Amino acid sequence: MQQTISVLEMVLPVVVMILIGYLCRTKGLVSREGLAGIKSVISNITLPVVLFKAFYTTTYSMKSLLCFAVIFTSCCVALGLGYLLNRFVRNSRLMPYLMSGFEVGMLGYALFGLLAGNDNISYMASVDLGQVIFVYTIYLTLLKNAAGQKTDVKGILLGMVRNPAFQGVAAGIIVGITGLGSLIAASFAGGIFSQTIEMITLPTSGMILIIVGYELSMQKDVIVPVCKTILLRVLVMGALLALSALVMFHILPFDKYLFMAMILLFSLPAPFIIPLYADVESEGIYISTTLSMHTLVTILIFAGLSVYAVG
Repeated sequence: MQQTISVLEMVLPVVVMILIGYLCRTKGLVSREGLAGIKSVISNITLPVVLFKAFYTTTYSMKSLLCFAVIFTSCCVALGLGYLLNRFVRNSRLMPYLMSGFEVGMLGYALFGLLAGNDNISYMASVDLGQVIFVYTIYLTLLKNAAGQKTDVKGILLGMVRNPAFQGVAAGIIVGITGLGSLIAASFAGGIFSQTIEMITLPTSGMILIIVGYELSMQKDVIVPVCKTILLRVLVMGALLALSALVMFHILPFDKYLFMAMILLFSLPAPFIIPLYADVESEGIYISTTLSMHTLVTILIFAGLSVYAVG
C-alpha cells in the first residue's frame, strides 16, 4: 500500500499539471500569446538556472567522461538509424531528427526531479551533457541543412554561445569544475545563493508540464506515420539503452539513480526545438503530433519507473 502511495505521489502531480495545461487551452484560460510568454520565461530565465544548478552540483570525473562518450555516441547512432529507417515511415526530410536527441531541458529534468528529488538532479545532468553537445553541434547543423538553411562552424558556435540554456550549462560546468560552487556554499552567502537558486527553479517543472498539456494534440490524418515513428524510436532507444547500460555498468559499479536517469533519458521524445530551427512547412502537423504522442509514452514509462524508484 505504501509503495502504491509513493508511486501516486510522483505520477499524479504530473498528470494533474498536464490536465491543467490541456484545460488552459480547451477552456481558453491561456492564449497562444500567453503561452509564448510562459515559454519565454522558462527558456530565458528558469531553465538556464535549472541547468546551471544541475551542472554545478555534478561531480566531474572519469565517470562523467564515460557518460558523455556513451550518450553522445548513442545520439549519433540513433540519427544514422533515422536516415536508414526513414523509408518505412513517409520518407520525410525531418523524420530522422525525430529519431535522435532528447527533450531533457523541457521535460527530463522536471520528471527526474519528481522521481529522485532535486538533490539528485545532477544524475540527470551527467547523462544530459553528451546529448546537449550533440544537439548544439551535429544535430542542429544537419537539421538546418535539411531545412535548407546552410550554416558554418562560426554560425554554430555563435548559436551555442547566444543560447540561454547552453549558457546555463556552460556556467554550471565552469563553476563545478573550478570548485567555485563549493567555495560559495561554504561562504556566508551560501545560504542566500542556494535559496535564490531554489526560488527561481521551483516553478519550472509545473510550468513545463502545463505547456506539455497545452500543446498535446493527436491529428487523425497523420496517425499512421506518427505511430510508426514512435514505435521505431522506442525500439531503437530501447536497444541503445540496453547497450549503453551494459557498457556503463561493465566499467562502473551499478548506481540505481544513474540507471534511472538513463532509462528516463532514452524514453524522452525528440527535442521540442525542431520547429524553432527548421521550416517544418507541410510536416508541421506530423512533427507536433509525434512529439505530443511520444510525450504520453514518456509519461507511461515514467509511471513504471516510479514503481522501480520506490521498490
